[in-house]
Amino acid sequence: MCGIVGYIGHRPAYQVLMQGLKQLEYRGYDSAGVALLNSTMTLFKKKGKVSQLEDFIGDQKLTATAGMGHTRWATHGEPNDINAHPHVSNNGNLVMIHNGIIENYSVLKEALLRNGFTFKSETDTEVFLNLIEAFQDKENLDLPEALSLALDKVVGAYAIVIADKRNPDVLVAARKQSPLVVGMGENEYFIGSDATPIVRYTNKVIYMKDDEIAILDRHNGVTIKNSKNQVQKPRIEEISLKIEELEKGGYEHFMLKEIHQQPQTVSDCMRGRLNDVEGWVKLGGMEEYAVQFENAQRIIIAGCGTSWHAGLIGEYLFEDLARVPVEVEYASELRYRNPVIREGDIVMAISQSGETADTLAALEHVKSKGAIIYGVVNAVGSSIARLTDAGSYIHSGPEIGVASTKAFTGQVTLLSMAALWLGHRKGTLSHSRYRNLISELAKIPEQIAETLKVEDQIKYIASEMTDYNNSLYLGRGYNFPVALEGALKLKEISYIHAEGYPAAEMKHGPIALIDEHMPVVVLATNQSAYDKLLSNIMEVKARKGTVIAIVSNGAKEIRKFADHVIEIPTTAEPFSPLLSVIPTQLLSYHIARLRGCNVDQPRNLAKSVTVE
Repeated sequence: MCGIVGYIGHRPAYQVLMQGLKQLEYRGYDSAGVALLNSTMTLFKKKGKVSQLEDFIGDQKLTATAGMGHTRWATHGEPNDINAHPHVSNNGNLVMIHNGIIENYSVLKEALLRNGFTFKSETDTEVFLNLIEAFQDKENLDLPEALSLALDKVVGAYAIVIADKRNPDVLVAARKQSPLVVGMGENEYFIGSDATPIVRYTNKVIYMKDDEIAILDRHNGVTIKNSKNQVQKPRIEEISLKIEELEKGGYEHFMLKEIHQQPQTVSDCMRGRLNDVEGWVKLGGMEEYAVQFENAQRIIIAGCGTSWHAGLIGEYLFEDLARVPVEVEYASELRYRNPVIREGDIVMAISQSGETADTLAALEHVKSKGAIIYGVVNAVGSSIARLTDAGSYIHSGPEIGVASTKAFTGQVTLLSMAALWLGHRKGTLSHSRYRNLISELAKIPEQIAETLKVEDQIKYIASEMTDYNNSLYLGRGYNFPVALEGALKLKEISYIHAEGYPAAEMKHGPIALIDEHMPVVVLATNQSAYDKLLSNIMEVKARKGTVIAIVSNGAKEIRKFADHVIEIPTTAEPFSPLLSVIPTQLLSYHIARLRGCNVDQPRNLAKSVTVE
């Protein structure tokens, strides 16, 4: 959940660290801090955003060429200056930043207190750091050796960077169930919780594995060791991420930029995988396990938040087009409810970051049961991508806005192609329908571009909704998950309470809430349920509710009853979520903006949920 950046080399470290923290702020923005190392250690940390830390430091001349920086999303201890990272050990020699949770920190803290240690903060990180100091002092060990002993005692997830001010030419890092990337430059080395703070300086990276320790030595380069202290030969990979992808590009917010990128990102997801002229869909990861997919008696889709909603659409797609039973699980529940997993089951894991803690834990559980794991992720080299048997990247590029938009449509696009591929392989799709659906899916990027033209209309609708405190989203069939996703977006960034429901369920409870203060967004593009959705709209109007209807072009009847009608292009019903979700994204964005909310960094949320 937190952002980590470290540097050792020939540049002034402060500029590298501050620039890196600004790129990482989407991972956490409760507090921020930096530690700079040369002949002494200089520490700055501050509650609030990175800009507040920058203001606090001011114009001080900082020449150190090694250091670490951290931007925090609080888990243990409230956001304040004391709990902010970096933390310093009792003897003042060690300094550390940490992403993750140490589950047994209270037991470790009690033992350290009995041995004379004191604590300034409420964090598990300070406990972890003082444990390392205890091993170092007792055994007279160097830092990597003391860290290795401490790692055997801690239970939980961590990505850390640690340094000893007595040896300022070395940074040490370690990871378990929380990402860390080492950047390889020319006589300089970087570390980050992802590649965003590194790409400005190098495109060569090492993705650290669980239980590995990295030693970044100014004079001797980078050494990676495993938990048995064996030196590893890591694979150095080239990343294609461009620095301009991490900038707003003229948009007011990253979220708005990412909404408008979707014609391109959906097209990128299809590139090389779908050919509407020749009439085929190919997914390399699925081809490798073609027999297992064809013979699977069940597909289980696991995800969290927006990825879970994409999975629900996947359920409709696979059952409709490939006629295979699908269960969609919250990854957190899949792990803890002792599910029945059989050998030969296909488990599809969906995650934008590829680092979602609950999803990773669920996958480790089902892998032990003999299931085949297929990953649908965005982040190249991520933990889920490495854990799965096979998978496909959605190629949406970095998503900086905390509220997911282009990753969602990328996930749904990938699932649409996967269902088409499997339906064709199994023979559950006729050749003519298969070709027709390929043709319809190929049009989606152009149709998303057309849908984005409703933005001015949505700005007006948003101005009418800013003072409401509640909202309902209704959908049927393929658009029910879009109702859930639309409600989630509104909650995430505007702080308006919103709920998504199957439209038919309105009469089973939610209708009691409807009055003149309850706007209702109805996703009414389904031709198969058009008349029923019209009835739902009339029920809302009979109770004085305000109706915002999202319809396909030419839906005249609904216009007679809805207060606002947003028309979008017509497509095949299985692909309607790729278009109907766009107005809900824009509506949430413009309502939040008008309410003065921080659109890209909504309160209490972080982009990548790497702790449970």
